[in-house]
Amino acid sequence: MTALKEPAQTADTQTADTQPANIQTALVPVSVVYGDGIGPEIMDATLRILAAAGARIIPQEVRMGEALYKAGHTSGFAPDAWDSLRRTGIMLKAPITTPQGGGYKSLNVTLRKTLGLYANVRPCRAYAPYVPTHHPEMNLVIIRENEEDLYAGIEHRQTREVMQCLKLITRPGCEKIVRYAFEYARANGRQKVTALTKDNIMKMCDGLFHTVFDEISAEYPEIKAEHQIIDIGTARVAARPEAYDVIVTLNLYGDIISDVAAEVAGSVGLAGSANIGDTFAMFEAIHGSAPDLAGQDAANPGGLISAAALMLGHLGQHEVAAKIQNALLCALEDGMHTQNIAGPHTKKVLGTQAFADAVIERLGRVPQHLPAVTADANAKEIPVRHPTTPAYIDKQLVGTDVFFEWTDSGRDPDVLAAILQEAQLRNIPLKMITNRGVKVWPGGLPETFKSDHWRCRFQSDTPVKHGDLLALLIRVHDKGLDFIKTEHLYTFDGEPGYSLGQGQ
Repeated sequence: MTALKEPAQTADTQTADTQPANIQTALVPVSVVYGDGIGPEIMDATLRILAAAGARIIPQEVRMGEALYKAGHTSGFAPDAWDSLRRTGIMLKAPITTPQGGGYKSLNVTLRKTLGLYANVRPCRAYAPYVPTHHPEMNLVIIRENEEDLYAGIEHRQTREVMQCLKLITRPGCEKIVRYAFEYARANGRQKVTALTKDNIMKMCDGLFHTVFDEISAEYPEIKAEHQIIDIGTARVAARPEAYDVIVTLNLYGDIISDVAAEVAGSVGLAGSANIGDTFAMFEAIHGSAPDLAGQDAANPGGLISAAALMLGHLGQHEVAAKIQNALLCALEDGMHTQNIAGPHTKKVLGTQAFADAVIERLGRVPQHLPAVTADANAKEIPVRHPTTPAYIDKQLVGTDVFFEWTDSGRDPDVLAAILQEAQLRNIPLKMITNRGVKVWPGGLPETFKSDHWRCRFQSDTPVKHGDLLALLIRVHDKGLDFIKTEHLYTFDGEPGYSLGQGQ
């Protein structure tokens, strides 16, 4: 596990950056993706800054994005791109455009999952008063699980009326991201880690994340740990972001709140992010490709510049990262702004390349009012700690949920129940019918809206065999019913491994 070490910030404005004794001199190959829309413009600006600052890298272009999609590569890149990525182990990526319509995979999701980039790290800090914000003290880091959740992309159309998307959460995935959050906090002197979930509703999936958070937080007694429900947590990030230090959360929630936090800080255009795995790392701006701005020399390269600084820190080139970050802060202090962050302190509205020139002109300077960044030569990698192997768990099959598409008899659940009771096995009786997760039999209410999608639970009081369930499905088939899916019911050490359903 590799930790991102934040450059130390100090109010000392007398010196720029210190030159660490263990400075790296070798040039490091870096895979560079120019992207789509505004991507090539902001990448050119960023690479010019890196070169002027003395970054010890060798950019190697890798072609990905819209042109590759349209050439027939549904993943967005040609197969030989993997060879470059494996050689370098590190990537700086501009935003990509995924074409509209079906058949195109998200390139970002593919990269993150294929390369094992499980930790998405998004620092969000205010640059007040030079970039307008209502929260000048804001300085938080969002650590988002990057591989699981609804981003598994497993979706099905099950009936004429109903689509399904599977949310997959694993214990090893939870352990990796929660531990990374606490190790990040420890490495960077952060005082608090807050977990955000929706485990009051998704008691099993989000409940697992909360459980793992409580278990792992006990290993870090010097760091305050707290848990909040995601809806109120999001509201508080928007209203009182200075109350947070490090936030760790699931994939979808992290995607949403990191954009909220970046916008609250002043601009999504200034926010960079890191995607960290055990053997590979990818750095990118968090905003999109903004095709409406492409070719106008109007985009803010600040997010990609910030991402590049994170990359240099990851590579151990802390002094160059600090030099670039300080020059960026100086440009902001001096009122050198792009249109998207223009405000009362703007002295000149610049285009993309002119903004890069303004940063280059200030290399070697430190800000006079914003906290200066100093190089940290003592940053260390966090040792890889693999998820624990669980003890033996007794798993017993006790039934199955059978899903049907059914619209007969006015969608009366009593009629469906009567048909299924004729098909049930004596030792695996029908226990419950739900529609969209709401129990409608036995004891349902006539006011409940019913789609054409029914979950019918057959459950035994004792363990059963798979052959019993096959026999049950044959009897159901003989009744002329269209079963579209089954989910077997298991107990784990005697505890149900399935939700009971609303009304139970």
